[in-house]
Amino acid sequence: MATDYDAQRKTDDDTESIDAIKERIPSKPSNNEDDVDNADGFLAPDVVNEELDVVILPLQENEFTCMNCFLVKPLNQLATKSKAGKICTECAS
Repeated sequence: MATDYDAQRKTDDDTESIDAIKERIPSKPSNNEDDVDNADGFLAPDVVNEELDVVILPLQENEFTCMNCFLVKPLNQLATKSKAGKICTECAS
């Protein structure tokens, strides 16, 4: 089915008075102190009990940990090696 996107979409039948719209809005709920943290009625899911599967790889032979930014970088980004440790090219510049 073809749609004419240039056609006027709002007709006179679509207009509604502000009073009619206000009547459809529910009245404000009572302010319970229990609902202060959860004002919108949204309940956060309980993710504490979920098990997460994460594979942690040990440091590879071609990698090092920068002692300035503490990121694992490939050896080709090694700038300096001192008593303090290895520093990457980004931190050395």
